[in-house]
This record gives sequence, structure tokens and C-alpha cells, in this order.
Amino acid sequence: MKFIHVTDPHLVRAGDRIWGLDPMARFDACIADINANHADAEFCIITGDLVENGGPAAYDAFAASLARLELRPHLLIGNHDSRAEFLAAYPDAPVDDNGFVQSVIETAAGDFILLDTVVAGTHGGEFCTTRAAWLHAQLAERADRDVYLFMHHPPFDVNIPSLDDIGLLDKQPFAAAVAGFANIRHLFFGHAHRPIAGSWRGIPFTTMRGTNHGVEFDLETRGHVPKNHEPAAYAVVWLEADRVLVHFHDYMEKTRLVPDGDGYRYAE
Repeated sequence: MKFIHVTDPHLVRAGDRIWGLDPMARFDACIADINANHADAEFCIITGDLVENGGPAAYDAFAASLARLELRPHLLIGNHDSRAEFLAAYPDAPVDDNGFVQSVIETAAGDFILLDTVVAGTHGGEFCTTRAAWLHAQLAERADRDVYLFMHHPPFDVNIPSLDDIGLLDKQPFAAAVAGFANIRHLFFGHAHRPIAGSWRGIPFTTMRGTNHGVEFDLETRGHVPKNHEPAAYAVVWLEADRVLVHFHDYMEKTRLVPDGDGYRYAE
């Protein structure tokens, strides 16, 4: 099975820019690249920060761009999103019994559990005991199936202080919810705007840069998150019986080398 992971589009109104870049143009380029090269994927999951500052105009801009995607999208929310405004824009979005934007996608390759880590009023995340109880119940129900988790905030520190300061405010409920479930094959998250991979408590994880701006590999700064213009990326994921394979694709990178006599040159 093949699917696409996209994160942190940070859409604004058409024509507006943030951090010196046009997020709509870059998100549109992402969608065009996916359509051109990965139309055989099952679906696309976008792990939050769909818009930069909320509001109907931003969600209208996001919806207009997303409508061009030929794959079925599944959407999470992040700290730059408003749960209420997201649900107003997407009234058919699945929610759990407590109104959190959480759901399960059942596939032949396993079950995808989409989580809501948003808390109003802060860029930090929250996975409260109510949400944790829902997750634990879903995992218990699927103890004999492969499971893949998706969330916006990472449930652990990534050793970049400016990001760790706005991670999950209380990491214990999530850690308790997933403890003991050996069938969790992979965790995908957003928020960090950096290519990061590893394992946490035996669970492999990945994240990558968003479709607009990146975050500096800065091990000192606190109080604000240093941004940069590293290449925009999305991930192409293959799920097989013996492996989970994640390729990060810098879809706007155009420095391809081609043969030129006895050497090479950049392609036009």
C-alpha cells in the first residue's frame, strides 16, 4: 500500500505571504507534483496547521487548493488551526463522541488512527485523559491488527528547545495510552518543520518539513521558533509486510544533474 504524508501548509488568503513565501503557491506545487507522480497512492494525510491564522478566508483558500488534489484527503488539525473554524469549513469531518477531530481509517494494510492534539490559546499541544481514553480503546479493539498513528504535535521532545517549548504540554496521557501495544508500526507527525526520524518507546516515527517554511536546526534559541527557507517537502510511504518505507521528497528542488560531455551540468 502506498500513501502520501503532507504537513503544515499554513495557508493564508490568496496572494498573501508569510515568512517571505507564498504558502498557496507552494501548496499548489505540492498538489501538482503528487497528482503527476503519485496518482496510484491510496490517499493523502495532512497532519495539521492547514492554515496560518484560522478564519473563513484562510480555510476557503485551503479548500480551493485542496480541491485540485486527485487523491482522497484526510485532514488533521494543528496549533495554527481552530477546531471550531475547521469544523465550520468541513462540517462532514469525522469527530469522536467528545467533538475532537479524531477518527480511524480501516485499510487492508492496517488501521490508521488520526488524533487531535489541539488546545485553544497556545501553540503547545494537549492530549488530555479524555482523548487518551479514546485512543486506548481504539488500540485495544485493534490489538490483532497493524496500526499507524497520526498527530500534529510530537509526543516527545525533539531536542530543539524552541519546538520542545511548544510540544505536548503533558506527555504522560499519550504515553500511557499507547503503552503495551506492540502492533503500532509507525507514528507520523507534523509541527516540527524538519526531517526527523527515529524511534520512541519502540515505536518508529518520521516527520518532515512543511510545504511552506522550515525550522532551523537551532539547539539554543528559546522564546520563538527560528524559521528558514529550506526546500518544501512531502513524504511518499509504502507499507509492506516486512517494512514501512518513507521517502522524503523535496518537490520544488530543481538541481538535477545530467551528463554533459565528460562531466555533468544542472538540468534546465
